[in-house]
Amino acid sequence: MMNDWAGLPAAYGDVLRRAMDSLFRTFENFSEGTFIVDADARVVWINKRYAARFGFADPEQAIGRDCEAVIPNSLMREVVTTGKPILLDILETDREPLVVTRLPLKDDAGQTVGAVGFALFDELKALTPLFSHYSRVQQELIATRQSLAQARRAKYTFGSFVGTSPASLEVKRQARRAAQLESPVLLLGETGTGKELLAHAIHGGSARANQPLVTVNVAAIPDSLLEVEFFGAAPGAYTGADRKGRVGKFELANGGTLFLDEIGDMPLPLQGKLLRVLQDKEFEPLGSNRIVRADVRIIAATSADLLALVAAGRFRADLFYRLNVLTIHAPALRERLADIEALAYAMLEELSTQARGGRHFELQDDALRLLCSYAWPGNVRELRNTLERAVMLADSERIDARALAPFVGSAQGGGHRPYVPEAVSVARAANEATGAPEPASWSDAMAAFEKRFLSEALRANGGRVINTATQIGMGRATLYKKIAAYGIEV
Repeated sequence: MMNDWAGLPAAYGDVLRRAMDSLFRTFENFSEGTFIVDADARVVWINKRYAARFGFADPEQAIGRDCEAVIPNSLMREVVTTGKPILLDILETDREPLVVTRLPLKDDAGQTVGAVGFALFDELKALTPLFSHYSRVQQELIATRQSLAQARRAKYTFGSFVGTSPASLEVKRQARRAAQLESPVLLLGETGTGKELLAHAIHGGSARANQPLVTVNVAAIPDSLLEVEFFGAAPGAYTGADRKGRVGKFELANGGTLFLDEIGDMPLPLQGKLLRVLQDKEFEPLGSNRIVRADVRIIAATSADLLALVAAGRFRADLFYRLNVLTIHAPALRERLADIEALAYAMLEELSTQARGGRHFELQDDALRLLCSYAWPGNVRELRNTLERAVMLADSERIDARALAPFVGSAQGGGHRPYVPEAVSVARAANEATGAPEPASWSDAMAAFEKRFLSEALRANGGRVINTATQIGMGRATLYKKIAAYGIEV
């Protein structure tokens, strides 16, 4: 191979000139049209076929005219202005469209002195396979984006939080208020109380509703991967990293809402980085010097006692106060027993649509009494599980207490237990011991049971409200209200 350019063959220039001339002639012969313009985008040459296509019987009639006057919609002026080619384009004409390519012509100094254009096809049929593949890929891309966008929209509304009890109405009032603001929201409550549902409803009712809602379950991701999950990573940032890099949840949620579920399980080192992002609204992906802006609203949820974690040094106090701006306590199911009937029928309606034959289930009065007599440590999630199991094995669409009893509490390790209306039994025993009259209604029985239950719990804890509330899983504010309502001496 010859690398000494001074030793090039004498015929080198002639070969190069002939190659360029041959290439031009090949394009000119096989294309549907060819024309050349100067640095001012005026036509200096056009072949006969192309001239005739645009109404010029003699090509000489087009010479000297602006390219747009000869070929409407021509982009040759753009090529000579920018000096950049337009390799593949579709030129719309008064007949069928043309597939064209446009190339700049430059002198030895690299200055653009003109441009040449070739109309490659006058029928798009030749490109049908290419266009079909392109269209199919485009449709798949659009469908994937739509599916992803739908997956990142709110799935629940405030109407999805079923219940009209005072506790439920208060939670929905607070959540609707939070939806109108931009501050962080902290959702507290036992597992299964509907914190994720409230997060979706708050996002869906906010000004960010049309932007992404991205969820991260902190407890479900190994500590070593959480930073990448949050902030992303540059290509090759760590062993096993994706060659294309990874986009983090903060970047995906930009403009929308990031829901951090079970934030109490977040490791301490990452808590500091999260606090910095919340303060500065920017971050760097792992292994990158790229600064990413993050306009993200945070909704955090936990079933843990964050104050206790702060006291134990397992959760940063500054992050807690940053998140604890709008705090909403999702009440346990035992704190809103009046909602059980509505909740149960909403769940049965959903389960009926999934059942074969379109069966519609109905709860007998004794079944409702059984549901209301149980403490539901697993809350709404446990209620649904219980009803789903009962529906699967039900012989009749009318579910009574006897059919339901084997499933109430069995998931907690209690096994199959007989139906015993606990609230009524306890209330009756209390009345017999005190000589009080037997309750006249179910609500009276429940009130008597609750008063006795709370009194005994307070007595066992030496009258300490905070300790009692923690032991029985009830909010302190709720417990204080019930103490006052029942006239319990503390």
